[in-house]
Amino acid sequence: MQPLPETPIELTIERLGQLGEGVASWQGRTVFVPGAFPGDVVRVHLEQQGKVLRGVLRQVTVPSKDRRPSPCLLSAECGGCDWLELAEPAQRAAKQEIVLSTLEHLGHLPRDRLTVRPLLVAPRDTGYRRRAVMHFAKGALAYFGRRSHERIPVFACGALTPVLATLPGKLAPLLKPLAKDADEVHLLAEGSKAAFAVMLMGPVTARHVEAAEEAVRRLRLEGAVLVPREGSPRLLGKPALRSLSPLRPEVPLYLRPDSFAQAHAEANVGLVTAALYELAPRETDAVLELYSGNGNFTFPLAATASSVLGVESSPVGVELAQRSAREGGVANVRFIQGDARKVCEGLLAEGRRFELCLADPPRTGAPGLARQVSALGMRRVVYVACDPASLARDAAGLVEAGYKPLALQVVDMFPQTHHVEAVMSFER
Repeated sequence: MQPLPETPIELTIERLGQLGEGVASWQGRTVFVPGAFPGDVVRVHLEQQGKVLRGVLRQVTVPSKDRRPSPCLLSAECGGCDWLELAEPAQRAAKQEIVLSTLEHLGHLPRDRLTVRPLLVAPRDTGYRRRAVMHFAKGALAYFGRRSHERIPVFACGALTPVLATLPGKLAPLLKPLAKDADEVHLLAEGSKAAFAVMLMGPVTARHVEAAEEAVRRLRLEGAVLVPREGSPRLLGKPALRSLSPLRPEVPLYLRPDSFAQAHAEANVGLVTAALYELAPRETDAVLELYSGNGNFTFPLAATASSVLGVESSPVGVELAQRSAREGGVANVRFIQGDARKVCEGLLAEGRRFELCLADPPRTGAPGLARQVSALGMRRVVYVACDPASLARDAAGLVEAGYKPLALQVVDMFPQTHHVEAVMSFER
């Protein structure tokens, strides 16, 4: 293999990769260039990182027609909004193409084998994030840097909803007594209300409670959650924020800062609508929902299905979903807390059968999903994905198990970033 040049070289960026980096070619090898966009002519310093060849961006000599100035002073360092300098139409086209090409190259599923729906565009491109994960850094709250765990202090963030935008700078000094004992701080908003959670590396102490209560009081927040490394969370005030179930406004949906919630509230409505459209539950259908969280999809599904069984590993998610079911008077849902694979094995042993499955797994995907849904008799499966590679791997497994891919709906849930959601349907 030819040694890498010691001085910067010039490359033309051809496309965007799955992780949001610019992709170019050098002597027959693929080069990934963070911070570069298709059409850019750039000077880069080449570095070998394991099996991957990366270009450290030194200069954009000819900018792409889709490149623009960033409105954020931290965007060159911060790992949050990696596509702020790329115009929104180019972002959207790239997201659709990244999902399709990943399905083709990793899942061996040609795009002409399924219906590809037009991308769902998020209603807001900035100021939309209702949740954030932050870290302590020298008296401030911080995001991780680009492709690193370097901590970038943040005092205000334009990606966050208005009620959260300036909260990092206000909250950090009040949480100083917790800084050495904490791993992460989670911020959450719903409308004009906000709460936070502190993920501790040890037990909850009186000093932690006093500081968190003071922060809630001084900043007029709804509440806080202190989460110890072991044992039950300590709730202060009312940290469970009341929202409404998408498509079922008569059912409350509860969010808590120590539990998962979709970051873009408005785009989430589109995501749920797309999943329901693809699954199309009928009044005679029993639905198995894997990775059901706080019931984001559950209650809209239950509006037309015979029954919905939600499986979720997080105790907080199950607790919030059960509260929603009680208060909303939804009788045809049930929730099981546990690992999806183990619960499916138990259901199979009991002889249970389901017509439909909706799976919304974490970034790592749903190992064994194809075998589980096939054994449980599902005729249709809808997979909600936040990672194109995991979607491609699990989709290939479903096809191998006898399921035909039907349709793909990409949702622009995270404007200004390379992250994307996708809804894909399969039928036996």
